[in-house]
Amino acid sequence: MEQILLHNISKSFQVHKRPEGRLGLLRGMFRRETECIRALENISFQINGGELVGYIGPNGAGKSTTVKVMSGILTPQAGECVIMGRTPWKERVGHVSQIGVVFGQRSQLWWDVPARDSFALLKDIYDIPAAAFQERLHELVSAMDIQPLLQTPVRQLSLGQRMRCEVAAALLHRPKILFLDEPTIGLDAVSKLALRDFLKHENRQSGVTMILTTHDMDDIEALCSRVMVIGRGNLLFDGGLDMLKQQFSPYRCIRAVTKIPADEMPIGGAVKTQVAGREWTVWFDPAATPAHSMVAQLAEQLPLADIMIERQNIDEIIAAMYREMKI
Repeated sequence: MEQILLHNISKSFQVHKRPEGRLGLLRGMFRRETECIRALENISFQINGGELVGYIGPNGAGKSTTVKVMSGILTPQAGECVIMGRTPWKERVGHVSQIGVVFGQRSQLWWDVPARDSFALLKDIYDIPAAAFQERLHELVSAMDIQPLLQTPVRQLSLGQRMRCEVAAALLHRPKILFLDEPTIGLDAVSKLALRDFLKHENRQSGVTMILTTHDMDDIEALCSRVMVIGRGNLLFDGGLDMLKQQFSPYRCIRAVTKIPADEMPIGGAVKTQVAGREWTVWFDPAATPAHSMVAQLAEQLPLADIMIERQNIDEIIAAMYREMKI
């Protein structure tokens, strides 16, 4: 069932241009030049309840602006945004009671007090009954393993510890939608894995709709089945992760190591071949040439010691997509 609807949302910002040189600075004292930045241009999409959607794009593409519009922080110049029957910036109190927001570079926890005190304050803000609060807090503390952190002032927590507390804070009131704006930025590998596992569990068990913006493509691959790509304020792609890989990375790659160095030679069905000493990298189109056929040819023509078949990693695929779309 449709839970989020954006239709032709546009948002722009006026930015003051800093003049160059002494003469420019002098002129700027009397006349300030501005530039209009189009952050969003006629963005339209819909998201159903329970989906976990990756929302990606380069810096300045409009990801955070979209999240701020959907969370009611920003008002667009044009377009319609309806989330669970409400317009976010017009019905903010009712809207924020049903959503949670985590900004990787912003904190909703009070810096100088322990996380437990921030949770207690959020209980009052969201008017959560005491019994329901204790039950939910126990669930989140156990799932996020933050019991030892509750009495520590937030300023003394590491980034990974603070982000776990931030996610718990955003979910205390059992929101139906969770906006995650770069939640794993700066986290170590262990913290990232723990956060991903928790988000997957919360999405599947509680049916919380999640919209994830990130530059970490491993997050997208681990969590999201649907991906939306934004560039220069325009929605460029909306579909499954497999569709994205097929469209922008149709080739497979064979990495082979030979027992002894071998001169480069033509390989039937290969789209491209690279040789560096004993290491061979061969790209092929699996739709035209089956993988077993390519492996058989390599085994026949080369003294193989080891062989591995793989796709391009997700970062390479996204980089190729950005180049193709010129964003």
